[in-house]
Amino acid sequence: MSDAHQPTDNGVQGDDDFEPIQVFPEAEEMDLRPGADNCYKCSTCDTNCPVAEVDDEFPGPKFQGPEQWRLKRQDDHDIDDSVMKCSNCMRCDSACPSEVPLSQMHNTARAEYVEENMSKFSREYWRNRMLANYRRLAPLGSMFPRTTNFVMGLSATQWLGEKVLGITGEREFPEFATETFREWWTARGGAKVENDEKRIAYFHGCYANYNTPEVAKALVRVYEHFGYEIMVPDQHCSGTPMFANGMLEDARRSAETNVRELAAALEDGADIIASCSSCSMSIRQEYPELFDFEGTEEVAANTWDAVEYLRVNEDLEGELDGTSVGDEFDDFAYHAPCHARNQGLDGQTVEVLDAIDGVDAHDVGDSCSGISGTYGWKEENYETSMKIGAEMFEHMEDAEATTGLTECPTCSMQMEHGTGYEITHTLEVLEAALVGSAAETDAQEWS
Repeated sequence: MSDAHQPTDNGVQGDDDFEPIQVFPEAEEMDLRPGADNCYKCSTCDTNCPVAEVDDEFPGPKFQGPEQWRLKRQDDHDIDDSVMKCSNCMRCDSACPSEVPLSQMHNTARAEYVEENMSKFSREYWRNRMLANYRRLAPLGSMFPRTTNFVMGLSATQWLGEKVLGITGEREFPEFATETFREWWTARGGAKVENDEKRIAYFHGCYANYNTPEVAKALVRVYEHFGYEIMVPDQHCSGTPMFANGMLEDARRSAETNVRELAAALEDGADIIASCSSCSMSIRQEYPELFDFEGTEEVAANTWDAVEYLRVNEDLEGELDGTSVGDEFDDFAYHAPCHARNQGLDGQTVEVLDAIDGVDAHDVGDSCSGISGTYGWKEENYETSMKIGAEMFEHMEDAEATTGLTECPTCSMQMEHGTGYEITHTLEVLEAALVGSAAETDAQEWS
């Protein structure tokens, strides 16, 4: 479950003089003063911040969170614009020895800065709004995926994207799949297993639906192998890119839909499973920190990472023992995403894949990949993003593997961009070991 803890007032001096700072006047729950007072300025968060490590001008998470709140408490200071340099990797949360809700403070500070200090006519605002709302644009691109991929792959398109919108031209846009996961799911006829005792609701997220449906298909086949009935409820973006860009009202609307749909699945006896570590992080930690829709806490408490759930509820390693994956996969250079580390999931992939004959997953260390969702796509952040990722690139190239492995879609983009390796998702390896190659299972399902 989420490592997030709600702050308390216990032991805080000066309660009688306390006047809450309301970032959003209509939302009493946004007051974060107790969390700010729990900070005793040890600076551990700053020393664990990947942006502060490579950017001397970034003041770090301690300033973005507790110190900004102290300033606002003394006077009506504006939020400093450096809050937009925070990548929202959330490593500061797990680093803080006092459990100060740093990322929650950053999310609300970014939202206030965008609402009150960023021009709604600026290129930055509209670029950020577009990046944060990928789910709104992706259906358009996926209507004619081959045409979209051709146009987006042109160097002229990348040049225009940088000059007009401020989206770096150094990266290649991810390709749209010719068939989305939800189209495949419908054509397949939905679930192939009915089981009142073992049922999950799959939160696939935007990227697995529009760009990498092979990851979502792998989840379906692995879970059906263990006898689970799979539900695929209606869903919006998890909100992760919206939090990172200060679009808190957009995130609120998406979260409200997701909580309603996932809460209904819980009533039908399902647990909630995500294949993207940022999606599970958002539902588990950020939703209950920032929103209070009916069912939010229950949805958060019953959301799981896909591999984590199987390890807890099935003998996953025992099922994998003695299996192999043939020539399709070999050894991997594995990167644990920051949002997986924040959920205490680092290390599980290496342990699970160790049971498969002939497969070794080499952990490339605890450094951040540097892309952090939309952060590394912004022209002004590209160089910083690559500096942060340099340690991971170096460790990947030192590992005895030429294929990368991770559970985060944008970490996958950064790994491929920095090394040229092909990148795989852990669920695809489990599918190959337990069910067979994706090509084989595709052929069996449609025969």
